[in-house]
Amino acid sequence: MSNLLIHSMGEFSGLILPTLEAAGVKQITEIGSEFGGGSRMLAEYCAKAGGQLTCIDPEPADGFAEWAEQHEVAHIPKPSLEALPSCDAPDAWLIDGDHNYYTVMGELKAVDALMTVAGRPLLVFMHDVSWPCARRDMYYAPERVPTEWRQPHSFNHGATLDSGSAVYQQGFRGMGQYSIALEAGGPRNGVLTAIEDFLSAADTEERPLCYVHVPAVFGLGVIFDAQAPWAEDVAALLAPFHENDLIARLEENRLRNYLRVIELQDQLAAATAKTVETETCLSD
Repeated sequence: MSNLLIHSMGEFSGLILPTLEAAGVKQITEIGSEFGGGSRMLAEYCAKAGGQLTCIDPEPADGFAEWAEQHEVAHIPKPSLEALPSCDAPDAWLIDGDHNYYTVMGELKAVDALMTVAGRPLLVFMHDVSWPCARRDMYYAPERVPTEWRQPHSFNHGATLDSGSAVYQQGFRGMGQYSIALEAGGPRNGVLTAIEDFLSAADTEERPLCYVHVPAVFGLGVIFDAQAPWAEDVAALLAPFHENDLIARLEENRLRNYLRVIELQDQLAAATAKTVETETCLSD
């Protein structure tokens, strides 16, 4: 991804860190290590708080293992749905792994079960809850998602803001690193859809849950227990950013600008390829 487009969960440090402090968090488990971004931020926080960061990631970035050992960060090298059943319950979770309905729903159910058994309030930060993954599955490893849960997808199609249908070799795409669902919307499709379905079942009168949606940098979602002793302080910190219209407009503007950059890059690549083809024909 181009450095022109900020995309790290670490960009939310001004919200995440004060929230962690308000909730008295010491132990954190991160799903999907963001080596160099969110992971460093969390490791520094845990060190100061006297706690520990645990990262769940089957294929972390090069150099992550050495960094984790140096900073006393625990690493579980398994896919999240395999690792979670044997995990301990921390004070808070950060989920930024595989952005599809099946995985996110499985992660939320497993995390909720762990916290319930431990008798601890739920505090979960989630990334990519806005466009493009809010209503569209993305798969780093499609084979990990059962066929009946997997949307028709492509590694060669991209997403645009003005159409739910993915476009071949255009728009926002993974360039072979990940695939996206060919269509946005509908049941069991996307990160936000998974969150909503989870909340519809887990948010009860006996255990009410709050959800905050910050519509910037691909979207930050925060789920927390409304009855936690720190809930009011956390709500006060996050409420001004919840579904903020100005923030959402700024996010749309940056995405449209970046999609235009991608369009220009595609046009340049096509023109370059045509020039090479012409020169090859002439030389023959």
